[in-house]
Amino acid sequence: MLSRVADNLYWFSRYIRRAENTARLVGVGSMLQLDLPRSVRFTWRPMIDTVGAGEVFNALHPDAGTDVADAEVVRFLLLDELNPSSLRVTLTQAREILRGIRDALPQEVWEAVNDLHLYVGASGERALQRRYREEFINRTVDGCLKVSGLLSANVSRDIGYQFLRLGTGIEQADMTTRIIDAGASGLITPRTEEDREAFRNMQWMAVLRSLAAYQMYRRHIRQRVTGEHALRFLLQNTEFPRSVQFCLTRAQHVLPTMPPRPSVDRHLNRVVGMTRNADPVWLAAQNPASFMDDIQTRLSDLHQAIVEGYFYN
Repeated sequence: MLSRVADNLYWFSRYIRRAENTARLVGVGSMLQLDLPRSVRFTWRPMIDTVGAGEVFNALHPDAGTDVADAEVVRFLLLDELNPSSLRVTLTQAREILRGIRDALPQEVWEAVNDLHLYVGASGERALQRRYREEFINRTVDGCLKVSGLLSANVSRDIGYQFLRLGTGIEQADMTTRIIDAGASGLITPRTEEDREAFRNMQWMAVLRSLAAYQMYRRHIRQRVTGEHALRFLLQNTEFPRSVQFCLTRAQHVLPTMPPRPSVDRHLNRVVGMTRNADPVWLAAQNPASFMDDIQTRLSDLHQAIVEGYFYN
């Protein structure tokens, strides 16, 4: 397979999974905003920093400060064409990649991506209103899942499919850490210190629901939602498909089917060990944002090793 085609397949799967999880990320804030009493202060700004777009947002909105309206943040994360990580831009990039490799994937995949791209363009503005936001997020997530289902059901298990799987695993691991980061960050300012624990658990419940993980959490953990249990489940569970450990294990299973690249194996084993050895009790007691940043940095190093090993060697 040409390295250009392999690169495009890898990035196509990453963009589809990134679009899905960007919508889920906005869903974290939307769920919390609906569940909280009006007297509790909710701040949307940390979500922008979670996706690493703080500098872009500051450049576009120099006078925004920290108290940013929800519609402004939602527009930036979902629709802003000047934000390279927005949902709209991500889907546009996936669509343009697919246009160049349409002979490598089934026609139904092109149709599904194109339909989703047109839907976001036509209905995205409605998502700025709270009453329509959940519908838009659900429709977008369903569209991305349809593409993932088509790839899983209709693509031959050749080397191209392995690059799709590799991109999916790495992107989902990265986005799971970002959604954890968003849920654990300072989105909520409690009225009193006594309320802090209750609202913190509410945040973790929103994180689980946004990742479609709440029911599986209840099945595996069988205890009330706490930061410690949620972190253990989302980081280290080996059976839930969106947990960081599951996604990295998926990537480990892919590598033996591909040409050997010791640097890729080394970087992947490093981030797997870091995740496996994490202490959820300690992370829940502290701010887990720093640990999530470390995982994201290691995943970035892994991505760079993949690029150098498979696409531009």
